[in-house]
Amino acid sequence: MAKRLGIALVFLALVVGAAAWLLTTPATIAASALPERTPDLANGKVAFDAGGCASCHATPGQEDRTRLGGGLAMTSPFGTFNVPNISPDPATGIGKWSEAEFVTAVMRGTAPDGAHLYPAFPYPSYAKAKVEDVRDLFAYIKTLPAVSNAAPAHELPFPFSIRRGVGLWKLLFFDPKPFTPDPAQSAQWNRGAYLVNGLGHCAECHSPRNALGGIVDAQRFAGGPDPEGKGWVANITQKGLGDWSEKDIAYFLETGMTPEGDSAGGSMARVIRNTSQLSTQDRDAMAVYLKSLPPVDGPARPARK
Repeated sequence: MAKRLGIALVFLALVVGAAAWLLTTPATIAASALPERTPDLANGKVAFDAGGCASCHATPGQEDRTRLGGGLAMTSPFGTFNVPNISPDPATGIGKWSEAEFVTAVMRGTAPDGAHLYPAFPYPSYAKAKVEDVRDLFAYIKTLPAVSNAAPAHELPFPFSIRRGVGLWKLLFFDPKPFTPDPAQSAQWNRGAYLVNGLGHCAECHSPRNALGGIVDAQRFAGGPDPEGKGWVANITQKGLGDWSEKDIAYFLETGMTPEGDSAGGSMARVIRNTSQLSTQDRDAMAVYLKSLPPVDGPARPARK
């Protein structure tokens, strides 16, 4: 009896393990799913600026935001993520990547070698982008300077160092469904919603996260602890921006100046360097959408010492 029970438990463990392995298989986008088209480099630059690529991937210590040599160290509760080189350099960057590999990385969080990418790279938001925008982004990045710089490996303790485990995280928190316009809203509102929720990935920083690092959906955009442990991220629902007008928000995205005369600091200053490059129409659209967000209470902010 005991022998049969042992065999049954081993069989069950094998079945569970096989199911978990299959369920955590990294997803890819095949080259055959990308029909031939002529890239729009101007649109690729818009995607580059809206996506904030330079904020993380530009090599620290230099002003040229088009030199995407990586190397920025991003601390988190799970360890330190060292941002990779995404310049066209073939040895240390993405110069050898195919278009399908790039689209897969950005929209599915899967590297060319088939490994899961960590969601410190905000592909849960980028998955909402239009495939055409991501393809144009790839074409634009290929026109930028190649930077030879091998970024350090991530510094993550066990079990976070096991990339296959990211597949379980994706099952819980990753929804690859693309952005769907709301027919009840204006074209301007929908453009703003697309930029904020997709390429702009605003929720990735401006939302609290649970113990597993997933966004708390009920408090989306409601602010919380800085993911890098450097203070507090603002609530950008009407709970936090209720006194701001659409013009105030758009002006902030252009200049980094608040209605009170303060200026953006920390990582938000890097974000403004990107949003300031967008068109007035896109910044206005983002402002219209953000102003429409209902007030949501975020986590209680610790008292200042």
